[in-house]
Formats: sequence, structure tokens, C-alpha cells
Amino acid sequence: MTGRAALRLSRLRRITAEGQGGRPAEARGAKPRRRGAQPKVVALGGGMGLSASLAALRRITGDLTAVVTVADDGGSSGRLRDELGVLPPGDLRKALAALCGDDDWGQTWARVIQHRFQSKGDLHEHAVGNLLIVALWEQLGDHVQALDLVGRLLGAHGRVLPMSAVPLELQALVKGHRPERPDEVDTVRGQATVALTPGEVQSVHVVPHDPPAVPEAVAAVLDADWVVLGPGSWFSSVIPHLLVPELLDALTQTKARRVLSLNLAPQPGETEGFSPQRHLEVLGRHAPKLALDVVLADEAAVPDRDSLTDAAKRLGAAVELAPVARTDGSPRHDPELLAAAYDRIFRMHGRIGPWR
Repeated sequence: MTGRAALRLSRLRRITAEGQGGRPAEARGAKPRRRGAQPKVVALGGGMGLSASLAALRRITGDLTAVVTVADDGGSSGRLRDELGVLPPGDLRKALAALCGDDDWGQTWARVIQHRFQSKGDLHEHAVGNLLIVALWEQLGDHVQALDLVGRLLGAHGRVLPMSAVPLELQALVKGHRPERPDEVDTVRGQATVALTPGEVQSVHVVPHDPPAVPEAVAAVLDADWVVLGPGSWFSSVIPHLLVPELLDALTQTKARRVLSLNLAPQPGETEGFSPQRHLEVLGRHAPKLALDVVLADEAAVPDRDSLTDAAKRLGAAVELAPVARTDGSPRHDPELLAAAYDRIFRMHGRIGPWR
């Protein structure tokens, strides 16, 4: 970072501290971080699935890092990406919001960064947090330091990192993307298009094909006690992490235990008609050398437990079933129930550690 950028960072840190009244992290609702006292957890994903996981995990550990996909090309993120050539900030923003505390400070800032402008001009539907993140990227010239600074401003209960240092384009081979030609396989480009395809996604890849991983994300995975993958849009938020070679190597080599959190229901378009075990099968095809330790699923969302158990065994994993869905009937995770499930898994399946 240049001397000028370093000076800007110093000034922004001082402004942030002054804006918080000089309050320590504990007074802003952030838990004090005691190294070694809690499991070091890395959660990978994007969108609302990762947000659900983070909202649960921040309740049980203060040593939490989110590694976020950077292939979004729709909405506010897509517009900023196209106009400025930056990483899409939307999923990073959502992760930061999910890490905000439940106190007034955290919830106020969560609402602010999630706020979208409504107008008849160019600002329409832009999220405040997207603009803030991109502004800091331009000011500091460093993705990681800018996100760390936003996290400090929010009093976030964890760290947010992009999985790659360059914006990625998601491409998929889709059978029946054009309804009039149901048996043909087409290449579909763009995360937003893949997520809504009416066809059957066969496989996905990213462009560039060998994207650089963010070093801090790789280091976090290698240093973790637990790595959590999912829930989320399977082909557009979960599997892309396995398509970054350095990140996949870290996931394969880490001594951390690995838990895969399944979705509560198939996603219309992207995984329409998928059974829980089919989610595991397609993940295994994209990363055949990746072993898992635990597969977490909502007990009410698994009609065939034996088939899921068999699919999990092929990946080296045990199945844990728990009630993790909201009680209103919507296919959304309840953060308290999901936190309880993660905590039980960490204690039952984890190596003996100081957090036990």
C-alpha cells in the first residue's frame, strides 16, 4: 500500500473510533476475542445462505472468518462491477451485516448497509454498503484492509474476506436451458442467469479458470479448527469455492474438520428437484478429492435418510440431523437452532480443544 493510502487508512481508523465514542469492542456488543478459548471457524459461501450460517456461528465463537464468493453479476453489485471493474461487493456486504451484533449499534449499522436507495435515477436499488465498500477499496487500494475497516466500524463479530482477488464469471453447462430444446446442453454465462435457469445444471466452472485466491482466505482455512461449507445456492454460491485451485488445495490439506450444511429445500431453477443426497453427489463430482467430516441437514427435509447416509459416507462424512428451520414454514434457517446444531457438532465431532 502506498504512503498516501496508509495515511488515509490511519485517518479513517481515527474517524471510526471517534464515531464510536472511543468505546471498546465489548461496549459495542462485540465479544472479546480470547485466542485459543474458542474454536476457529471459517465459513464459505455467499448470499443469504452464508448469512444464515454466520448469524448462527457468531453466537458460539468469537473467532470467525467468512470467505465469500465473488461471481455475482446482477443488481447493484453487477452494475458496480461493470462500471468500475471492482469485485462485486453485495455478498461481502451481506456477510458483514450478518456478523453485526444484536445490540442497537450492530442492528442500526446492519440496516444502514443493507439499505437500498429508491429513486428514478442512477442510484436506484444501489445498496449503501456496496457503495461504502467500493469507496474504501478505491481509497485504500486493498480489498482486505478495506473490509476489515468496515467490520470495525460495524462492530462485526468476525472477519469477511473475498475468496479471490479478481471478479469471476460463473459459467454452467445446462441441459434444457432453452425450453424448446430440452435435450440440448448449452453454456450459460453469469451467476444471475445460472441461478434462474429453467434447465438442469450439469456442471459449473469459473472464468478465469485459474483465479488467484486471497492469501488471507487460504491462511484462514489452513489455520481453522472447523470449516463450514453451505448452505446456499449450490452451483452459484457453494461450489464456486471449490473452483479456486489454491482454496481447494487448502480445503483438502487443512487439519480442520469440515462440515457441509445442506439447504432446507431445492432452489427453483438451479437445483429444482434435487434430493439432499444429489447435492452431495454434484459437489463430489466438482471436487472428488475433498473429504468431509459431517453433513448437517434438517431432519424434516430428508425423506430418505439411508440414501443421504450412503452419499455422505462416500465423502467420508457422518450425517447429523437436527431441527434448524424456522417454525413459520418458510425454507429459512433459524439462527438460534442452527447455532445449537453447530455447537453440538463441534463438541461431538471436534478434536479435544480448549473450547470444550
